[in-house]
Amino acid sequence: MRILITNDDGINAPGLEVLTAIATEIAGAAGEVWTVAPAFEQSGVAHCISYTHPMMIAKLGPRRYAAEGSPADCVLAGIYDVFQGGRPDLVLSGVNRGNNAGENVLYSGTVGGAMEAALQGVPAIALSQFMGPATSDLDDPFEAARVHGAGIVRRLLDKGHWDAEDYRIFYNVNFPPVAAAAVRGTRVAAQGYRRDTFFGVEPHISPSGRKFLWITGGPQHEPTAPGTDVAVNLEGYIAVTPMRADLTAHDRLKDLEAALA
Repeated sequence: MRILITNDDGINAPGLEVLTAIATEIAGAAGEVWTVAPAFEQSGVAHCISYTHPMMIAKLGPRRYAAEGSPADCVLAGIYDVFQGGRPDLVLSGVNRGNNAGENVLYSGTVGGAMEAALQGVPAIALSQFMGPATSDLDDPFEAARVHGAGIVRRLLDKGHWDAEDYRIFYNVNFPPVAAAAVRGTRVAAQGYRRDTFFGVEPHISPSGRKFLWITGGPQHEPTAPGTDVAVNLEGYIAVTPMRADLTAHDRLKDLEAALA
């Protein structure tokens, strides 16, 4: 198996080392793991692509590349430049430092990388490690992902639904903010929504008198509805969410058609 890995935390992020270990185990002795990751951190870029300017790509070592672009850019670079139009058998994106559950999914570059792979017709899984008080005291805060990552990827490859629809299924996996031994199992969970948790801005004045704005986030440990991704993570379970890039509100199509007729 030939696996392409990327992330949004950057080529030197510790989570990418965890993902390399996961991918190496999945690929096996006869397989290949290729890395194309952002040269610099790209958190929060979602599914953006560098459509209006070129990006530099540099080979750092055998099967290891850094690109000055987003995770989606890196997937495109991997398929069309590094692989010369060939196809990996699987794209893994992560392991993100922090959860990509609830509304975070919409901003996540980690999810964006997996989404681009799915749009390119390649099976893809995004992986993220929820952080919290229980992980801050660990020698390895990615312990849950490191220990359980290969197992959940293998189960998804063997038993997950992999279709050939125009907007193909891809998977979003979030590991709970606990030690590996405290993981209670796996739950298939819908994307949740943290109420009263929003991004905003905080103004600061520089020494030169100019105003700069920092983006601020809300509390990450507010649970979502029971059974959804953040809620099951906070209960100690690995959350697995099947996703598509289709943003249509299919449940409202008929009502809207009737209303506008």
